[in-house]
Amino acid sequence: MEIVTAVILGIIQGLTEFLPISSSAHLILVPWLFGWDPEGLLFDVSLHVGTALAIIAVFWKDWKLLAYEAIKGVLERNPFGNNQRKLAWFLVAGTIPAGVVGFMFEKVVENKLRSPIVPIFTLVVFGLLLFYAEKKSRQDRELNSYKLADAILIGCAQAVALIPGVSRSGITMTTAMLRNSDRISAAKFSFLLSTPVIVGAGLLNALSLIKVANDPSAEVISFEVLGAGVTAAAVTGFICIKFFLRYLTHGSFLPFMVYRLLLAIIILIFYFFAA
Repeated sequence: MEIVTAVILGIIQGLTEFLPISSSAHLILVPWLFGWDPEGLLFDVSLHVGTALAIIAVFWKDWKLLAYEAIKGVLERNPFGNNQRKLAWFLVAGTIPAGVVGFMFEKVVENKLRSPIVPIFTLVVFGLLLFYAEKKSRQDRELNSYKLADAILIGCAQAVALIPGVSRSGITMTTAMLRNSDRISAAKFSFLLSTPVIVGAGLLNALSLIKVANDPSAEVISFEVLGAGVTAAAVTGFICIKFFLRYLTHGSFLPFMVYRLLLAIIILIFYFFAA
């Protein structure tokens, strides 16, 4: 994979991983439209490590505080003694569904749902659901008011994002707003909840890369391509998270819903034209 292709796909991943428009859909559709074949370990490592670095860079202070309070709560035998401790354990509970579903069905999804036709339906359905949730929600609940039931439901929703076109951030924020969360709290909980999944994927791919690098019979690794992809995804992802959180203080999800619908129409046209 050429460096230019790695950079382009890294930018796409950094943007679409954190906006409610589905990174998996774009990473299926862009190579399909341009006839690229970006499969392989370098591709996976570039994207997952890059977005992992981005989300850690933005939320490392939050995670540092959450980890400190969670450990302190256990030592004091008061694990739910304040809002930070509750949030830490809620995030643990919310991460479990995605971890279980990902472990059991990731290969099935990769083998059965990689067709460009799948995102046509999921982009439309979950885009409309996001818009409906924003309009229906009272948006009178902040992050500190979240309950365990909220975390579990949002965590189950995150598991659905394994299907291309759903969008991890989109479905989790949709679920949070259906529980009457405000937009900022929904987005922050979504990003915090996705951190273990994104970082875990990055670590697994990095370990695979180390294993391949130590195998004399393996294909030579292009660290220039790897570095280009990681850097593009990390920088773009960092900027995207910062922008998106600032945007949600006054902006709505309507533009993202419209984008999803337009993208689905474009895919449909290209799909039948190509056929």
